[in-house]
Amino acid sequence: MVLLKFSHNKSRAGELMELHNQWLTQGFDDGVFLVSGSLQPKRGGAILAHNCSKEALVERVSRDPFVAEQVVDSEILEVTPNKASREMTFLLP
Repeated sequence: MVLLKFSHNKSRAGELMELHNQWLTQGFDDGVFLVSGSLQPKRGGAILAHNCSKEALVERVSRDPFVAEQVVDSEILEVTPNKASREMTFLLP
């Protein structure tokens, strides 16, 4: 799970949004991102990622224009799933 919480450069989000969305699209196209969405109320965003090492995810997140320009602070939470719905069993080890 990647948390992207707004930082001191939050005001630059609008100008970087298109690049951020391109970065998100690439993550989905690469099969790494499963879900993305907003942290409420207007606190930033979150991404459910899989199918990559933590090191690869750290490197990928560092390329997010929001992260590079300090619009958000990123935090990666590693979760080892042990239960899942039938639709999500592919996440289980």
